[in-house]
Amino acid sequence: MGMVEGNTPVSDNDWEQVKRGGDTAIEKWIEEQLKYRACAVVLVGTYTASRKWVIHEIKRAWGLGKGVVGIRIHNLEDRSGKQSSAGSNPFSGLQLQNVSFDKIVRLYDPPFVSGKGVYAHVNENISDWVEEAIKIRGRYS
Repeated sequence: MGMVEGNTPVSDNDWEQVKRGGDTAIEKWIEEQLKYRACAVVLVGTYTASRKWVIHEIKRAWGLGKGVVGIRIHNLEDRSGKQSSAGSNPFSGLQLQNVSFDKIVRLYDPPFVSGKGVYAHVNENISDWVEEAIKIRGRYS
């Protein structure tokens, strides 16, 4: 996937190492990841909405004035070539001034069933989605 500004997702091994440091280390790592970013891109898989640290990152990014956008990735194949099921919207459980966050933050669901189609669609559109998320966040300053 084309990464915005050369950013790359964290590997499973790197995340496991960060987690070993406990909650304080995880919070510090999230702060560092957000420090020089204008937008948090949440890759939404089967279990994303139930992940404590994903929810923390969403809240923290918004609190820091960053854009927030979600992209569904359930149609991308895993290492064994299997696709997962779509998970819940991680924004729907959050509130901003008595409005459900899913009414504010966009969650894109690429309109393809094959991994290659999803990948190409995300790569083609991610820059626009990030820019839109930054503009949306600007309306709530």
